[in-house]
Amino acid sequence: MAVPQRPPGPHGAPEPRRCLVTGATGYIGGRLVPELLAADHQVRCVARSPGKLRDQPWAGRVETVRGDVTDEESVRAAMEGVDVAYYLVHALGTGSGFEETDRRAARIFGERARAAGVRRIVYLGGLTPEGVPERALSPHLRSRAEVGRVLLDSGVPTAVLRAGVIIGSGSASFEMLRYLTERLPAMVTPRWVRTRTQPIAVRDVLRLLVGCATLPDEVHRTFDIGGPDVLTYRAMMRRYARVTGLRRRLIVPVPVLTPGLSSLWVGLVTPVPGAIARPLVESLRHEVVCAERDITRYVPDPPGGPLGVDRALELALRRIRDAEVATRWSSAATPGAPSDPLPTDPAWSGGSLYQDRRERAVDASPGDVWRVVEGIGGANGWYSLPLAWALRGWIDTLVGGVGLRRGRRDAARLRVGDSLDFWRVEEVLPPRLLRLRAEMRLPGLAWLEMVVDRDARGRTVYRQRALFHPRGLAGHLYWWSVAPWHALVFGGMARNIAARAERGEAGTGRGGKDAAGTRASAFRRVR
Repeated sequence: MAVPQRPPGPHGAPEPRRCLVTGATGYIGGRLVPELLAADHQVRCVARSPGKLRDQPWAGRVETVRGDVTDEESVRAAMEGVDVAYYLVHALGTGSGFEETDRRAARIFGERARAAGVRRIVYLGGLTPEGVPERALSPHLRSRAEVGRVLLDSGVPTAVLRAGVIIGSGSASFEMLRYLTERLPAMVTPRWVRTRTQPIAVRDVLRLLVGCATLPDEVHRTFDIGGPDVLTYRAMMRRYARVTGLRRRLIVPVPVLTPGLSSLWVGLVTPVPGAIARPLVESLRHEVVCAERDITRYVPDPPGGPLGVDRALELALRRIRDAEVATRWSSAATPGAPSDPLPTDPAWSGGSLYQDRRERAVDASPGDVWRVVEGIGGANGWYSLPLAWALRGWIDTLVGGVGLRRGRRDAARLRVGDSLDFWRVEEVLPPRLLRLRAEMRLPGLAWLEMVVDRDARGRTVYRQRALFHPRGLAGHLYWWSVAPWHALVFGGMARNIAARAERGEAGTGRGGKDAAGTRASAFRRVR
């Protein structure tokens, strides 16, 4: 499709583009948006839940629209007036039909982009091994490759960037590497640790993605992208140990661990759940090394070249240490986790809704109470029965859930969309409301809501609500089996939050001893 070249902007630089970013709530998309803004591009974000972007520091500088890449009408509306469309989504982990979902979404995206006169599509896919038949690839890599072909066949000039392991603070690949190395000084590992790969720093991925916005119109192809180092996963673990000052790790590969068993092993040792670990593991079965570096003809390397593994690890660790992790692998919704919003109508048409309510007058200011509330989770724990919470986290991990190991993105502040152990922040309105949606494996949907308010007498009041919408008989049995523990778990949480605020302890410790009694508590069933 011949499209006239856009004229250069001031001083010969390409004119800024109007960019559409899908996947802006995810790990790469959430980091790409501010980089595009820094390059003077205009940005429109499309998200199924636009509220997740509300608290991003760049939210006021972008246009956000509601949409889903599988919904043709919403994609059509999102494409209007767009120059460059970034495709950074995939349906991995949504069930056995994820390949068909990916295929259909890519086809819709390409067709709507062409109809809207979009000048370029940019897609970040996976690096595939040379000489390996596509049928022998993992479903994850096979689907990524197919999406790239669909977009290339759309009739819109397309750049497909193919990356292997991405190293950056908060990336799933980095978290897997980090926790395996730190927690296991000696390990029996799957044989894929001997497979060579070519990792790339996340800042180089972002630099290349931004550079693709101004590629010449005739560029229509795939590009392999990677860093300067080619090494095995075992060598990467040893590099990590060296960078962090750990003792040299003893790593013994064995041939008997299948990708399925490997993903369970990774899920138990690291915060990355099996549903996400498996495609990462399967991608490491084959050697993935760049066959070319043609992208540098259009997006030159920075002074000093792309970052090597050691420097990428150092930067990732520094961002973690300085609490400057902008996005994490868990920024995107966890595969299989519920996404239904909190039911606000007591006569919710969804059926029975169980509730556990707690309320307590607090001899502290609302601001003091809020600081304790917003500090919940992660290293601070859940303010009641740490052993019980740890046990629930282990059970969730064993059944393939996320467990408690995701922690927090920021030790002091929460924003909509943040993962918080096995919860997701659904709403946060400082200094009054925090609502969490459960992402642990449950026979139903669950929320935990915490409100800081004042009563008619002007006293500070803390209100807490746990809600559960059961799914079938198993859901009802689950609720009643755990109901006897609510007084200890949820009652203790309310008591300890109040006591901490009264003592002026905001977000310190791991739960501690229960304080004074609660004023009102009851769980009830609402129809």
